[in-house]
Amino acid sequence: MHSLPIQLFDPESSTYTYILAADGEAALIDPVDQHCERDLAHLERLGLRLACILETHNHADHVTSAGRLCQLTGARTAAPSGCGIAPADVQLNHGDTLRFGRDEEIQVIHTPGHTAGSMCYLWRGNLFSGDTLLIDGCGRTDFQSGSAEALYRSVTERLFSLPDETLLWPAHDYKSRSVSTIGWEKRHNSRLSGRSLDDFVELMNNLKLPPPRLMDVAVPANRNLGLPH
Repeated sequence: MHSLPIQLFDPESSTYTYILAADGEAALIDPVDQHCERDLAHLERLGLRLACILETHNHADHVTSAGRLCQLTGARTAAPSGCGIAPADVQLNHGDTLRFGRDEEIQVIHTPGHTAGSMCYLWRGNLFSGDTLLIDGCGRTDFQSGSAEALYRSVTERLFSLPDETLLWPAHDYKSRSVSTIGWEKRHNSRLSGRSLDDFVELMNNLKLPPPRLMDVAVPANRNLGLPH
């Protein structure tokens, strides 16, 4: 059964942040530093105690507010074990389960490709796909231990094996789209649908994208949960 997350947007980096709410508690996925007060205000209005903050990977296009939110609320921080985010309270591995509320479970799915440590999170029929799988697209694979081959296998073997009705909530969208489904992406995703591994690798290796504008600042900052070193 679906229980919809609360989706919040950062227009500067086109990043989505998600609040998962149940039993008076909340989990927060991919918060952005300049929206720390906004996110706290949402939690206060809804009467939610922040239990945990999750990162899908070490972001290169914005700085996280996870460390500051942890200091302000006492929430646990959780990050993929392969992303080098040492201060996180919980280092996540494939198959782990995070719990909040009375009996809410967030399943951890390791999906290397965009970065070597990238994780997706599954909660109540909702997949939070980070930069691994986007709506009609996918994350780039040309930096931070990226691998087009690994991303293809992560999506086709781990994400596309989920039920078609699973809702897909990406970490970014650049065309004002908010949500998709695994079934739609399997049939229509222009980067992946009907494309062989070799074709996908050739496509990804020839995108020639400019580096993220904040990469040199964001990556080291996010290794420390966005806090000053």
